[in-house]
Amino acid sequence: MTVTMLGLDTAKSIFQVHAIDGLGKAVIRRKLRRDELPSFFERQVACTVVMEACGAAHHWARLLTGLGHDVKLIAPEAVKPFVKRGRKNDAADAAAICAAASQPDARFVPIKTLEQQGTLALHSVRTLLVKQHTMLANAIRGLAAEFGLTAPRGVAKLGELEALVDVDGALPETAQEAARVLFAGCAALADSIDRFEKAIVAHARSDEMARRLATIPGVGPITASLIAATVADITAFADARRFGAWLGLVPRQYSTGGKTRLGRITKTGNSEIRRLLVLGATSMVYRAPHWNSALGAWTRAALQRRPVRLVTVALANKMARIAWALMTRKEVYRPKGYVTATA
Repeated sequence: MTVTMLGLDTAKSIFQVHAIDGLGKAVIRRKLRRDELPSFFERQVACTVVMEACGAAHHWARLLTGLGHDVKLIAPEAVKPFVKRGRKNDAADAAAICAAASQPDARFVPIKTLEQQGTLALHSVRTLLVKQHTMLANAIRGLAAEFGLTAPRGVAKLGELEALVDVDGALPETAQEAARVLFAGCAALADSIDRFEKAIVAHARSDEMARRLATIPGVGPITASLIAATVADITAFADARRFGAWLGLVPRQYSTGGKTRLGRITKTGNSEIRRLLVLGATSMVYRAPHWNSALGAWTRAALQRRPVRLVTVALANKMARIAWALMTRKEVYRPKGYVTATA
């Protein structure tokens, strides 16, 4: 009995193992508790271990690689078609992982290092805090509006609203107390966000790849840091188009009978990188009249033919392709084709 590939379905406490030999025949099917997993793989002859890519999978991949195994991570959407209908359980999932990894066109996810996951933790917490801060700001505005108090748009204008709440003598004491709690929570979140952003900017300045990416118009230190920490191996993408497709910035296809029909973008892959690229592209679209380069000229020409949002997403796709080129060639962005901006 020679195990050539082992599918591992991970969970919090119980893990399912499905091992196959060179002919694809199942030779091991068993459940393991969390504390049994390291000793089990220590006894196994070195083989290929495949898991679905997730946050915890990178931890187990590093551990099993240290035990001498060849660990590969596969995207969950690539495994789903191989799960037998009506048999969705841990054993079927582990078998489906082996079946998906055995395909000749199977693609795998690079394993992240501890440093990369640590940087991604900063981005994850910052994103969560920004969402909570926005929720509190909206709650404050809604509460104040019930008593006829309003302030201009923008988080920076919340101070004006807080001053109105303090000086309004007609506001009930209970409402003032509720507003003070919300304002205090909003200020605490703003301080935390600022602290995490400083740590992210420090990473962007110290990481060589992030410094290259920050030279792209519309890509700031936060976007550059996130891309550098997320993309462990840029060679996993054969060309720039595949990198843009991985970020979900290419249109859906509904083609048949030789007729090509394109729809909205797929929105697959890393949603946070895609969101930041679109935000950066939005800022550059507003600056297009004064953007003196070939890319700026392309943006101005596209705005004359297409809606603003469509141009913004198309520009985000271009930015993703430029990022792939810089990461592949290890260069910095050099704008070409300086032209005179039209009035």
